[in-house]
Amino acid sequence: MDLVKLYFRSPAAVIGLMLLILVLAMAASADCLYPRDPLALAGRPLIWPFSNPRFLLGTDNSGRDIAAQIFHGARISLLIGGVATVISVMIGITIGALAGYYGSWVDTALMRVTEAFQTLPNFLLLLVLVAVFGSTITTVTVAIGIVSWPASARLTRAEFLSLRNREFVQAGRTLGLKDIRLIFGEILPNALPPVIVYASVVMAIAILLESALAFLKLSDPNVASWGNLIGAGRDVLRVQWYVSAIPGIAILVTVLAVSLVGQGLNDALNPRLKSR
Repeated sequence: MDLVKLYFRSPAAVIGLMLLILVLAMAASADCLYPRDPLALAGRPLIWPFSNPRFLLGTDNSGRDIAAQIFHGARISLLIGGVATVISVMIGITIGALAGYYGSWVDTALMRVTEAFQTLPNFLLLLVLVAVFGSTITTVTVAIGIVSWPASARLTRAEFLSLRNREFVQAGRTLGLKDIRLIFGEILPNALPPVIVYASVVMAIAILLESALAFLKLSDPNVASWGNLIGAGRDVLRVQWYVSAIPGIAILVTVLAVSLVGQGLNDALNPRLKSR
């Protein structure tokens, strides 16, 4: 209950939560408001927003309803962001926990692997994975999760290094608890708050990475993605700029919402800010 009070003490966090609820509502109501295939031809191409009551946000250069793609695209973006974040954080927690707990050569080996992943920019490595394994929505989601784990691994490792010699861990060793129990049952729950906060950053980055792939026509073209819609509007950007601008605003709002929620969680979970 105190955590909720601390979270709602920040106006920015409240705004972020409201925006995130709005995006979630769009995703949940997509099938009710737009039951047809959002990629099906719906009318004349390039109808401007609000000029036709049937197409409140207009149509793209193929004659598809932009509003339908925005609502269904919210589901795709949240799905990709959520699943990729879970994959990234799970990999990062496992590697960071083992490195921070055991130290020595285990830490050195795992950190060298982490550094090897960090030598290449995320997006460049993502392009390689998509080129090798294909551009289905499942492949893209898993690939984003795979390229995004090093930062969470380093964060988890730092937390474990500061916690592994605490009294409660020493007491667990004295009681004969196995390493797996100490790592995931005792230390990890105390190391999770900053990792949870960072997960919001991973989710925002995952949404942007998928949009960038779709803009380059390297994501799955068979789904209603905001990035795909931006890419479709690239050819008519000078005259029908709204085709790219509307999904761009949707991405901006979603990333802003996730970032503000993450900042609110940081303020609520940070013990130094709690004391203030």
